Amino acid sequence: MAALPFIRREVLAIEGYTPGEQPRDRRYVKLNTNENPYPPSAAVLDAVRAAANAELRLYPDPSGRVLREKASARYGLPAPCILVGNGSDELLSVVLRACIDRGDSVAYATPTYSLYDTLVALQGGEAKRVPYPADFRLPVDALAQAAARVTFVCNPNAPSGTLTPLAELDQLARAVSGLLVIDEAYVDFTSTTALALVERHPNVLVLRTFSKSFSLCGLRIGLAFAEPALIAELAKVRDSYSVNQLGLVAAAAALDDYPSMQEHVARIQTTRKALSQGLIERGFSVLPSETNFVLARKPGVNLAGHQARLKEQGVLVRYFPVPELCDALRITVGTDQEIERFFAALDSAV
Repeated sequence: MAALPFIRREVLAIEGYTPGEQPRDRRYVKLNTNENPYPPSAAVLDAVRAAANAELRLYPDPSGRVLREKASARYGLPAPCILVGNGSDELLSVVLRACIDRGDSVAYATPTYSLYDTLVALQGGEAKRVPYPADFRLPVDALAQAAARVTFVCNPNAPSGTLTPLAELDQLARAVSGLLVIDEAYVDFTSTTALALVERHPNVLVLRTFSKSFSLCGLRIGLAFAEPALIAELAKVRDSYSVNQLGLVAAAAALDDYPSMQEHVARIQTTRKALSQGLIERGFSVLPSETNFVLARKPGVNLAGHQARLKEQGVLVRYFPVPELCDALRITVGTDQEIERFFAALDSAV
């Protein structure tokens, strides 16, 4: 391989984030990337069609004003407290680009969303990885003692699906001197949100995404909520036109048709209960999930073979080849029919 002296050493040193498998072959039951099995609302599709016919020759609004105003009305924070991004992943990157110099520390409990590792390494930061206990209760004291410039909390957590109570997040916000980023990618599948902490603490930033509950993975829309001064600084770092016109229109329409999302969430919650119970009946240990996936474990058993045999039968689930998760499979909550097929394949595979 040719030498690339012009590439930053941080880039050369890492392998990069590994996303879940995205096969083009539609024969698979795809339970590996936490996508919503139900489509966006009809109102969203109508809005996207109209925008595609009329507005693609124009640049999108760089501030996403209409979406920010609708988000303000929905979530109860003023529009200056809201920043729009190309999915919450871009907003995570924006936070680190704005806050972290080489050698600065970023703390988070693990295992969690593995993109945090990649983004910290790319920025040249120091990752302070604090292990979760077996029950995945957030190690508040250890995270506070890390004294990091930025602290991430994925809540509900991925891949465990577990939820940290608001009181513990409030305690952590008071305990850290740096920025506390609460990543609420899956929050619509539970009943608790940390948005109230934005008004209590100037060092709290909350992230949301339209990918999971609103079924808009393909359009990449995220929101950040924080005090206006922090949002203004982060906006300097974000690319001017990072969010496309169709995404802005779709997200605004999704907020207008909020009950459609809630209906799909309720269906997923019902199926999640059946999925968890079926796994427990088959000898798996399943943590209580507040997301659109469950983490199924067989302590002491490497489940790579289970994942491979399920794939042979046309069912994709997520396996993480790391020591702390090699005994686990993360399974997205699909439709009832998809979960039936999953169980049939699982029973055959084992």
